[in-house]
Amino acid sequence: MFPEKTIILLIVSALICAIGFYRFVWFMSVGYGLAVAGLGLAMLVIGTAGGTITPATAVLCILCVIYGVRLGGFLLVRELKNAAYKKTLDAHIKPVPLPVKIVMWLFMAVLYVCQVSPVWYRISNAEGGSALAWIGALIAACGILVEAEADRQKSASKAKNPRKPAMDGLYKYSRCPNYCGEILFWTGLFVSGLNILRGGQWIIALIGYICIFFIMVSGAKRLEKRQNKNYGKDPEYQAYCEKTPILIPFIPVYHLVKEN
Repeated sequence: MFPEKTIILLIVSALICAIGFYRFVWFMSVGYGLAVAGLGLAMLVIGTAGGTITPATAVLCILCVIYGVRLGGFLLVRELKNAAYKKTLDAHIKPVPLPVKIVMWLFMAVLYVCQVSPVWYRISNAEGGSALAWIGALIAACGILVEAEADRQKSASKAKNPRKPAMDGLYKYSRCPNYCGEILFWTGLFVSGLNILRGGQWIIALIGYICIFFIMVSGAKRLEKRQNKNYGKDPEYQAYCEKTPILIPFIPVYHLVKEN
């Protein structure tokens, strides 16, 4: 099901994800971003060496690198420099047995390869550029911009008033625009491969896309719980929640957490 050289991608992903053994949550945060960047670079190198890279696939690989470096770097800096965030994170982290860490490491390493597989299959199947590849690249680029700007706006809002959630800018349209940007990025990669996936390749690509979508939904749900606990008695926040979609702008889904 996997092309022969996919083992290289799995090794790259596993090596970078191993950073999670230092800090468990990094399997899903810093290691996630850096693994995507490493996979983008590996695909670019393999495709160039094999003569199957095209302008469209090169752009898609570079977008993976940009996405991963930005996200991984942002998460690392936030954790290392933001004492309040680190304290909150530490309060929710419990000791994790080594066998659980190993299972999580391997699962995440494989998942990240599944997520980039539409681009990889375009390279390994030696499929040239197409309108779908460029459309996917455009969607992915928009996702990077949305997520980066959402993170910037939230950091600026918290610096100005750490006791209030971000509710302006992109946050007028979605309570989790950073997660929305992430979904947009992976939607772009999935779209880029729609016309070249063959047989079992569809299964791999769908696993990656569906998993990341539900991970983002779960992340939005956890954030809603945390914000309800912190700001639930604030009338301004309550009004904001009732008129602002939780995840996707203009789609009227306002809550993922059942009200008591």
